[in-house]
Parts: sequence; C-alpha cells; structure tokens
Amino acid sequence: MPSPAALTRLALDWPALLAFYDRARRVLPWRAGAGETADPYRVWLSEIMLQQTTVAAVIPYFARFTQRFPTLASLAAAPESEVLRLWAGLGYYARARNLHRAARMIAAAGGFPRTPADLRQLPGIGAYSAAAIAAIAFGVPALAVDGNVARVLARLLAITTPLPQALAEIADAAETLAAAPAFRARPGDATQALFDLGAGICVKAAPRCPECPLRAGCRAERLGIAAQLPRRAAKPPRPERFGAQFWLTDASGAVLLRRRPGRGLLAGMVELPGTAWREGAPWAEAEALAAAPIAAEWRKLGAVRHVFTHFALSLDVYAGSVAAFPAADLGGFARPVAALADEALPSVMRKCVRLAAAARPA
Repeated sequence: MPSPAALTRLALDWPALLAFYDRARRVLPWRAGAGETADPYRVWLSEIMLQQTTVAAVIPYFARFTQRFPTLASLAAAPESEVLRLWAGLGYYARARNLHRAARMIAAAGGFPRTPADLRQLPGIGAYSAAAIAAIAFGVPALAVDGNVARVLARLLAITTPLPQALAEIADAAETLAAAPAFRARPGDATQALFDLGAGICVKAAPRCPECPLRAGCRAERLGIAAQLPRRAAKPPRPERFGAQFWLTDASGAVLLRRRPGRGLLAGMVELPGTAWREGAPWAEAEALAAAPIAAEWRKLGAVRHVFTHFALSLDVYAGSVAAFPAADLGGFARPVAALADEALPSVMRKCVRLAAAARPA
C-alpha cells in the first residue's frame, strides 16, 4: 500500500477528464443532462439496479420500473410482491427487497439522507453505492469506486497487487485524488466521467489508450502493462448443486407454483415445486419423483443450468398433468400458463418454464 508521502504525490488530471465527459458523456435514462439537476430517486434506483449488473441489462428494467413506480412514494406504497415481479429476471433479488424496505424508510423520514454515512444506514447501500449517490445526487465530494473506477485507477497508478487485495490500496488512492479542487467542484460529473472512461475507453481486454484523456499521466501505459491490469487472484472452483423441478398442469391450462420462503436465496420469489438443491450428486429419477408434489405420469423434459454468484445449479425438469388439482393443499397455488410472464419468477425458473413450454404439444 502506498505510504502517506506517496499518496500526497498522486494526481489525476480532473480538468482533462471533465472535458472528456462534457463532450462525450453517455446518455442514460437515469442520468441528468448538462445543466440539469439529478433526481435522487432515479440515481438511487439506478445504482441499486447496477450492482453486479451491466448497464445494457438494466436499461429496460429501469424503464419498466419507473413507468410503474415513477416516484419514491409510489414505490414505498407498493406491495413487495409487485416489486419482486417487476424485478424478476434482473437477479440478486435481495436488492429488490432491500430497495422496497429503503423506500419506505426514506418516505417515512421525509426525504433522502445526503451523506455517505447516512445513506449507508439504508438497507442495500454499501460504501460504493453511498458514495455514488451522495456525489451524483447531492454534490458531496465522495469518489465511488466500482469495477470501472478500480480498473482506471489500477492502471493510472500502476497498482500491480492482485484484486481483491488491491481494493484497499485503490480506496486510499481514491480518497486522496478526490481531495483535488477540480473534483470537489463537480463531484457528480467527475465520478460519472470515471464510470464512462472505464466503460468505453479503459476497458478490460483492450484499453484504447490513444483515446484516453488521462494517457499522459498513466503509469501503466508508460510501462506497457495497461492491458495486464488490474491483476486478479485466482478464484476457487465454483461448487455444483443439483435439483429437480416439477411442471404440473391441469386441464384448464393452469400450472402449480409455490412461493419460496421469506428468507434466504431468492426469498419471496415464485418457483415451480421441486426438490432441495444439494451438492454432491444429481438426484436419481426415482429419488426426485418421490419428492414430486403429487403422484402423476411424470416425464423428464431435460435439464437447465444456471450460474449464481457462489455456485452453479443443474435442474432436471419433469412434466406431469392432472384433470384438476386436488382439494388437498399441495403447498402452492395455481396460475394460468399464459399469465406466467406476470409472476415473480427468477431467471432460473424462467429457464425451466421455457423448457416446459417448448415441450408442450402444439
């Protein structure tokens, strides 16, 4: 980690970066234009959606979400089930539940907190999100370090320590760089300028160094190692889990669904009934069918695979039908197959639904 003396010598050409931003800023649905005032609600919503998700993936979700919930008050007043339904497919569903809880807290308080420390008291907001919201929405001179910013700073300063160990070093450097008067004069624009630089020029595989406004001061470019940074520590192999899900329909065209528990992975989301997801070995067919919601003529349709952050999941999908669902409680509820698009099905369940739909008779 740089010494205090070394940190004082760090510099970033903020005027050059801001000039780049003024002429080439990305137009994004949550971003204020030149001379406009940022909407804290849209800034906050976008930052939560963008956690571990790309801009391209977020844009259509942001549009649908803000059409249904155009204001903080409308989001705070909505039931959680509707929030989860509109979030379905975006992944990392704890974000949606935390977003809803935070909306109610902000509404009850009469408005957004403005400092990073106060923003971090809200569910779902960590150090990065708090700094980004404070800088962009409220002009607080806090420099948010996301993946793009970490990459830019690692190259600019030629930090060769592998990630994630280098994050503390990068954070210390960011704090020093953010003390510059040019940053403090326009912290929201300067932060977003770094985002855009990392997204469009200082990209992962092949940085476009000749186009970079910070090229003259970039140590990694001078050393010829820009494309090699930031270095990353080797990741351990991702564990494999296995399970089975059941597509059970009745003569009316309804399918049996159930809601997951309110805590844990995919909490509160809707799914097809199924087995537990376990490590070790796939479920044998007889073993899986013993866990089916009802005795039926089950046939295996195939398997789907889905990768979560900490494990990969393989699910065998079985289909069965009954004339009518029995009166006995099957631990779930029925919905028309045609209405499944309106249910809060996570991405892995939508894969199962697509497999089942493709196998249905025309």
